[in-house]
Amino acid sequence: MGELQRAYKIIPPPIESGSTYYFETDSGMNYEVRFGRKQNNILNTSIVFGVINDEFEGEEYSQTNKFEMFRVMATIVEIVRRYMRLHPKINCYEFTGEPTKKEMDKEGRIRLMLYNRYLPHVFDDSWDIIKESNRTLVKKKR
Repeated sequence: MGELQRAYKIIPPPIESGSTYYFETDSGMNYEVRFGRKQNNILNTSIVFGVINDEFEGEEYSQTNKFEMFRVMATIVEIVRRYMRLHPKINCYEFTGEPTKKEMDKEGRIRLMLYNRYLPHVFDDSWDIIKESNRTLVKKKR
């Protein structure tokens, strides 16, 4: 597994155990990374992240094409690691390529493939990685 790039400066939640992190890239793109507990099982968490700059008009899944993808992903890896340290009982993480359950377009599939590429930087072999059509589940082995 290759070496990760240096992460951007992470702005943690005001309360250490909070669920929303932020960071800004060198080009001024502001990102939000949110961890959402599942209603039917609070030990399951979905991870959503994206650009929150006004120019993208709430389309957090927008592609910015600012050539910062590798540092963005390194920063997200670091944020997930921090969250995992603070929430050791979480036993399932979910990553999706699209914010809804609709059929994924090419961009969504590429996004999910990118997430999957970085999972080994976060999760060791005590986790199972289950790839489905529009999401990836990472579950703690029993």
